[in-house]
Amino acid sequence: MSQDSARSAPHAAVVFHPGKADVERLRQIVTAHGRAAGWAPPRWYPTQPEDSGRGAAQDALDDKPAVVLVAGGDGTVRAAAGVLQGTGVPIALIPAGTGNLLARELGVALADLDTAVSAAFSGCERRIDVAVADLSDSDGEWTSHAFVVMAGIGLDADMAANTNARAKKHLGWLAYVSPIARSVFANRLFRIDYRIDGSRSRTERAHTVIVGNCGTLAGNMLLIPRASIDDGFLDVVMMRPRGRLGWAGIGSRLTLQGAARRSRFTRRILARAPELHSLAYARGRVFEATFEVPRVVQLDGDSFGHVSAARITVRPGALLIRVRKRDPETAPVSGAAPRTLSDDPEHEGPDGQHDADDS
Repeated sequence: MSQDSARSAPHAAVVFHPGKADVERLRQIVTAHGRAAGWAPPRWYPTQPEDSGRGAAQDALDDKPAVVLVAGGDGTVRAAAGVLQGTGVPIALIPAGTGNLLARELGVALADLDTAVSAAFSGCERRIDVAVADLSDSDGEWTSHAFVVMAGIGLDADMAANTNARAKKHLGWLAYVSPIARSVFANRLFRIDYRIDGSRSRTERAHTVIVGNCGTLAGNMLLIPRASIDDGFLDVVMMRPRGRLGWAGIGSRLTLQGAARRSRFTRRILARAPELHSLAYARGRVFEATFEVPRVVQLDGDSFGHVSAARITVRPGALLIRVRKRDPETAPVSGAAPRTLSDDPEHEGPDGQHDADDS
């Protein structure tokens, strides 16, 4: 390629986590695909620990790429999405993390680096929603952060805060088992005052609150069957178990929901299953919450410390993703209508008193 052609040809930018991506192999494959497509040489941007990759993504964007390949975990993708949303520059996902939840949701090849890279140069584009969490700390200072998978307080925030990077690297999603067990056995409920889409404020006692753009947790556990990354809505789930039987009911329901994706018979069982008080769902475009005691919050697997209030909104179709042309779009699982977060004659009052083993 001549010097003039190289200047006019498109180029790919690669934002990569140095501790997770197989950089040398990635360089070989990206360079080969770019050369085959007649593109200029790719440009490389390593992430920095202090910003999870936001600075690298901004540097990449400033150089006007045709596509940005993001090689890392969900935290790296979250940081890049915060920069690239609304710009019209597509992201191609190169999964290199523990959960890779957005990549799973989009059907990106997890163990085939060549196939994942090829989508950047020859795939099609799909718009997905981006959620924005405005968080207030105990001093009343607000910060704003984009995310694409889910925000959580309780169980998954404990997972994010109490699982070290070395365990995740060597054990994968199994590294989360210990913090999950500690959180479940402790079963500490907290008070949350919340409202959805400006409706009247409600009070709950919950163990875990998750606001999802995607519906699947680490370990391929389907938490929110009707969540879709491009429907313009946020899906909220509250876990409010009344002791051991409540957790058993949640575990059984999540197992059924996961199996329902693969089995028509299981979907019929799920459609006839009774509602669970322990697991309540809602959806909307704005979720606002305050906490009696500041709680740890996670966004896409990264802990953001203690917050006293949160306001989460959705930006429909704000992020462009480049995926393989043959990938079918993810469809929600049909099944029993989820229990809604509405007035419940059987629901506890603000004091949250429960019988220890009530489901």
